[in-house]
Amino acid sequence: MATTFEKKIKYTFKNKALFKEALTHSSHSSGKKRFSNERLEFLGDSVLSLVTSKYLFEQLRDIPEGQLTKLRAGIVCEQSLFGFAQKIDLGEQLFLGKGEETSGGRRRRSILADAFEALIAAIFLDGGIEQAEKFLLSFLPEKEKLMGGKPLFNDYKTVLQEIIQQNPEEKITYKLESESGEDHNKTFTSSVLLNNQCIGTGTGRSKKEAEQEAAREAIRLMGYEQE
Repeated sequence: MATTFEKKIKYTFKNKALFKEALTHSSHSSGKKRFSNERLEFLGDSVLSLVTSKYLFEQLRDIPEGQLTKLRAGIVCEQSLFGFAQKIDLGEQLFLGKGEETSGGRRRRSILADAFEALIAAIFLDGGIEQAEKFLLSFLPEKEKLMGGKPLFNDYKTVLQEIIQQNPEEKITYKLESESGEDHNKTFTSSVLLNNQCIGTGTGRSKKEAEQEAAREAIRLMGYEQE
């Protein structure tokens, strides 16, 4: 029997344990990652990228590879996934630890974005790629919104990569410098390195956000304006 939430996402799980795992944050599982949704998040990231790439490739046949890459980056970024999660009230379904619950974890962007990726993976494992694709297509922007080739959100890591690629011998990497705070209220600081030299740092409530902020600072310091 489908739950109210399963009716909302238009998918009924055969394996309810897998469904629960996708909704379980690490704070609820006493730090035991194998009982949380973190492994599913890892898989969901790849399924999301594949489905989104296929969708853009089929819908936008006249747009070159570089613009398709930008569009995909805008769709799969944390800000975009947070919006998808809000559409289905995913935060209300999560199993959170007490600290995360009291500190507003149900509305935290990084938690919701990660849980959305975990949910994608759970659907994929439970019903296959066709079901995962069917679920995701209801969130992906319509063709008309994509025709201009402009990303929905700025993905600073992609922008920085394109700048650096103008000089093929250059290489950028990201490094987690520090993390602080309780498990339910962490702050991450990351740096972006150009040939092992720091060119920007950033902080955020997740590693992804910190890396985006580091890339954003690097772009600004290099003299490239971003909105």
